[in-house]
Amino acid sequence: MRLPPGPPSTPVPAGTTAVPELLPDLIARIPWPRWALLVLALAVGILAVSCVICAICCCCRRHRRKPHKGKETVGLGSACGSTTTHLVQPDVDSLEPGPAGSQKWGRLQLSLQYDLGSQEIRVSLKQAADLRPEGSADPYARVSIPTRAECRHETKVHRGTLCPTFEETCSFHVPQAELGRSTLQVCLLDFKRFSDHEPLGELSLPLGAVDPQHVLERWYQLGPPGSAQPEQTGELCLSLRYVPSSGRLTVVVLEARGLSPGLAEPYVKVQLVLNQKKWKKRKTSSRRGTAAPYFNQAFSFHVPFSHIQNVDLVLAVWARGPRLRAEPVGKVLLGSRASGQPLQHWADMLAHARRPVAQWHRLRPAREVDSILALQPCLRLPVPRS
Repeated sequence: MRLPPGPPSTPVPAGTTAVPELLPDLIARIPWPRWALLVLALAVGILAVSCVICAICCCCRRHRRKPHKGKETVGLGSACGSTTTHLVQPDVDSLEPGPAGSQKWGRLQLSLQYDLGSQEIRVSLKQAADLRPEGSADPYARVSIPTRAECRHETKVHRGTLCPTFEETCSFHVPQAELGRSTLQVCLLDFKRFSDHEPLGELSLPLGAVDPQHVLERWYQLGPPGSAQPEQTGELCLSLRYVPSSGRLTVVVLEARGLSPGLAEPYVKVQLVLNQKKWKKRKTSSRRGTAAPYFNQAFSFHVPFSHIQNVDLVLAVWARGPRLRAEPVGKVLLGSRASGQPLQHWADMLAHARRPVAQWHRLRPAREVDSILALQPCLRLPVPRS
């Protein structure tokens, strides 16, 4: 079968290559009219140019330099109209540091309740917030009624926080007749092991405003520590070390400071109380002519591990006063019935067995410590005669 003859082919000159015209062929194959293709090409070109212009503008804004401070600025005070300057946030450069009195001392949440039957004021410390603008602290709270020496309480120390959660409650006996003349004082301090504790803020609340029929719970703004601090009876530095295997408790009385200059020959009595009864005692030698005596004397007691939770350690500073007789200057109570720093010191001793732990403690009034101990009289059995 023979095929019909095709169209005659164009001869190609020798030494040349035939390149087909692709673009005219593609345009010829598209079924759209020629004017529609021109409009589509124009739209694509406009879109591409717009994208390039937007990219260039973004790069220019990103690399634009900030204006110099020497250039003229428009002040809000010269603006005309009803706009006021206090409604506009000022520029950061125009802010000036405020006075020192505007420092924020933080906030404290607590609740107060007075029981008419027992005539006791119940103070519940909840939490504190924003004790410092920055940094960290080891805060604790000291609650007291300045007019009543026995009304004192210290919370435990909270490590490394400016927003401690206390959740502690203390009760003070205040007769209803004295309620209107009494003031509750709450001091927040930063715990320092070997230096004076730094005050973080203070709150004073008149108890006459307490409603006995309701529980008053709210947030209070702390103020700066008062210039008239309560009279300090001094401080005592001591070291504790306990070895559970041998039951050996070592108490090292290091030094005291802040004692009254009128006291003579101060010394320290160390006493162990077991189950609210006097058990063992020692005392240091006296030091003459100083309000900051240095003792550095160690005492060892045998306390079995089964008794360590029932033992109270009492250190009392004694000295001869104006009446030329020895009187207690102040006491420090450590053990499971202690609170605040002494309780934390006792816990650190048990947590770090076989290692001495030293710390300063504020002396408390002797009557206050005695009321907490509530010692029972020791019954002495008569010795049978031979």
